[in-house]
Amino acid sequence: MSWKFALLLALAYSDAVLAADTLVRSAQNGNWSDAKTWEGGQVPGPGTRVQVREGHHVRYDLESDKVIRSIHVAGTLEFARDRNTRLDVGLIKIQPGDDSSENGFDCDAHMPKHAAGQPKPALLVGLPGDPMPAGKSALIRLVYIEGMDQETCPAIVCCGGQMEFHGSKVKHTWTKLAREAYRNEPIVLLKRDEISDWKPGDHLILTGTTRQFGYKQTRTLSVAERPSTEERLIKGVRPYVEEGLALVTLDKPLDFDHRAEGNYRAEVANLTRNVIVESANPDGVRGHTMFHKNSAGSISYAEFRHLGKEGVLGKYSLHFHLLGDSMRGTSVIGASIWDSKNRWITVHGTSDLVVRDCVGYKSVGHGFFLEDGTETRNVFDHNLAVMALRGKPLPDQVLPFDKNLGSGFWWSNSLNSFTNNVAVECDQDGFRFDVVAGAGFDPVLPVLQPDGTKKRVDIRTLPFIRFENNEAHCQRFFGLNLGGFNDGGVPGYAAGAGDSKVEDVDGVGPDSQHPFLIRNFRAWNTHWAFHGGSPNVRADGMDLYDSQYGLWRSVMDGHEYHDLKMDRITSMGVFNSRPGRARAGDALVFLRPIDDLPPSTVITHVAPGVSTDRVRVKGVAIDDYEIKSVVVNGREAKPLRPNFAEWEVELDGSIDVAFEIEAKAEDAAGNVEQRPHVLRFPASKPPQAAAATAISKPSEPSS
Repeated sequence: MSWKFALLLALAYSDAVLAADTLVRSAQNGNWSDAKTWEGGQVPGPGTRVQVREGHHVRYDLESDKVIRSIHVAGTLEFARDRNTRLDVGLIKIQPGDDSSENGFDCDAHMPKHAAGQPKPALLVGLPGDPMPAGKSALIRLVYIEGMDQETCPAIVCCGGQMEFHGSKVKHTWTKLAREAYRNEPIVLLKRDEISDWKPGDHLILTGTTRQFGYKQTRTLSVAERPSTEERLIKGVRPYVEEGLALVTLDKPLDFDHRAEGNYRAEVANLTRNVIVESANPDGVRGHTMFHKNSAGSISYAEFRHLGKEGVLGKYSLHFHLLGDSMRGTSVIGASIWDSKNRWITVHGTSDLVVRDCVGYKSVGHGFFLEDGTETRNVFDHNLAVMALRGKPLPDQVLPFDKNLGSGFWWSNSLNSFTNNVAVECDQDGFRFDVVAGAGFDPVLPVLQPDGTKKRVDIRTLPFIRFENNEAHCQRFFGLNLGGFNDGGVPGYAAGAGDSKVEDVDGVGPDSQHPFLIRNFRAWNTHWAFHGGSPNVRADGMDLYDSQYGLWRSVMDGHEYHDLKMDRITSMGVFNSRPGRARAGDALVFLRPIDDLPPSTVITHVAPGVSTDRVRVKGVAIDDYEIKSVVVNGREAKPLRPNFAEWEVELDGSIDVAFEIEAKAEDAAGNVEQRPHVLRFPASKPPQAAAATAISKPSEPSS
C-alpha cells in the first residue's frame, strides 16, 4: 500500500468518525435543503446525526441517496408533497427532549414526559386528510451503518411522538378473480370498478388455489419452496367485452391455474403504494418500525417491504408495542407489508387498534399477530394474509408454547374482532387461537374490562367480540384451528402430547352463555378445514369444501353447527370427534347465548366538514350482536357499512378551537358502552393536527 493511499484511507476514516460524532441541529423552520434551516449554515451531509429541535418545523424536500446516520425528531419533520422525495437513514427517532442518542427501543426506561399542551414531536409522511398525492412518492430507505447495534438498527421508532404514513388511496387493495386465470396466459379478468385506479407497473400477487404437496411432505418442506401464489407486474389495463370487467395484462404468463368458481376464487392484490419504507439491503441487516406507548398517528396506503429482523424479538415490520389503550383511534388502513423476515403487524399489549384492508405477503413466522394474550378490542377487518411461513420461536418470547410455525392470523385472546379476512397458503394455519397452560405460563392474565378497569381472567374462557365472514384456502394444515392441537406429527410439537390432554386449551373454554360464535366461515382446498379444540362453540354458517377432512378431531363438548355445508371432502367429513371434559352420564347442555357485552367504538378520523363551521367524524364500532346506534356528541352517526362497521357524522364546530368529541354505542339488547372514546382537541395546535388523529384521552385502568 502506498503512503498516499494510506493517507487517503486515514482521512476518509477520520471524516466518517467526525461525521458520526457531529450533531447538526435545526436553527429555525424551513426546508431541509436550505442552509439557513440549520445551525452553522450548512445542510446535513452524509453520515451526520441530525436533530430537529422542539418548536421547529422542517420540510424534507430532497430525493437523495446520501445516507444520514440518524435523525432525532423533537419538533416536526414533514415530507414535501409537491415532489418525489427519498431519505436514506440509519435511525429515525421521534421523541420529546434533547436525547439524540441511538436508543429509543425501551421507551419506559428513558423517555422524558411530553409537556402538557405542547405539540408532540412528529414525523409526517403525508397526513390522513392530505396524503402523498398520486404521481408523487416518498421513499424512506433504512440503511445499516457500521457501529450501530444490529439488533435494534436500522429503524423508525416513535416514543411518545406522532408518526404518520399516508399514501394516495387505493380504491381496492385486493379483490377476487372474476374469471379463472389459466397457466401459460398473461391475463386476468377483474371487476372494472374495483381496479379503476390500478395502473401499469403496479406489483400484483395472485393467490394460490393449488396445494403443491401433501400433509406428510409439509413436515419437512415449507410452502415457500413451491408456492402457487404468483407475483406479476401490470403491463396494461383495458375494458373487457363483457360489461363491468377489465382485462389486466401481466408482464409474463402465469405458471399455475387460479380458481374462480362460485364462492371459491383466488384473490388478486396490489402491493404498490407511493409512500414506502424499506430496508436498503434486504439480504443484509434489515430495518423495522415501532410505536411506543403514548404515541399518536396512523397509517394508510403505505408500503412496508423487506423489513423485520429474523429471529429477533420485538423487531417487526410494524410493531405496536405495549400501548395499552393510549393510542385508541390509531388505524392501519390499506397498507401492504411484504417480504418480512419477522411478521407483518404485531399487536403487543395493545387495545382498540383498527387494521383494515391491508395485504400481508410473505413473512417469517405468523403474519397478523397478537403477542402476549392481553390484547383486546382490536379490529381486523378485510385483510389478506398470504404465505405466513415457518419460523422458529423467538428468544425470550412472552408465550413459550408458540412455535411460530406460520399462521396468517394468530392470537391467544379472542376478545377481538375478526371480520371479512382471508388467509391463503400459509405454512401452518389460516387462523389460529392457541393457549397452553403450564411450562412457565399462567393463562390467568390482567385483561381490560368494558369499564376500563383490569381484571385477572383465564384468557381461554374469553369469547370473540366478532368472528364473521372469514375465509381460508390452499392451506396444507388447518383452515381454522380454534384451541390448538398437539399430535406429535406437526413440526415443533412433542410426540404424543395430544393424547395426554384435551387439546392445547385442556378442555377449558367460554361458558355456554358466551360461546365462541363463528359466523359464515369458509375453508376450501385445505387439509384440515376446521379443528375445534375448545368447548362451547356455535358455528352459524360453515362452508367446508374440497378438503381432506371437514371437522377434524374436534372437541364436541358444547358444539353446535347450524347451516353446515360439506362437499368434496376426500377422507371424512367428521373425523375422530372427542368429548373434551364431558363424561358419560353428564346431562345434555345446550348453548344459550346471551348478549350482555357492551359494544365498543373507535374514532379513526376527524377532519373539516363541508363548511368551516362543521367537523366530519368517522369511526368503527364492534359488538358480538346487533348495534342499535352510535352517538357522537349527542348526534346519531350514519352507518356506512352494516352494523356500524364504519360510521360517519358531521358536527357543529371547528377543529381550530378547543373542543371534545365523545362517541359511544348501544346495542339492540340495551347494553351501552361504558368507556366511550373521547378525543380532546387543544385550543392551539400545530398545522398537522387539523387532519391528523387528535389527542386521545386514554382510560387509567387499575390492575
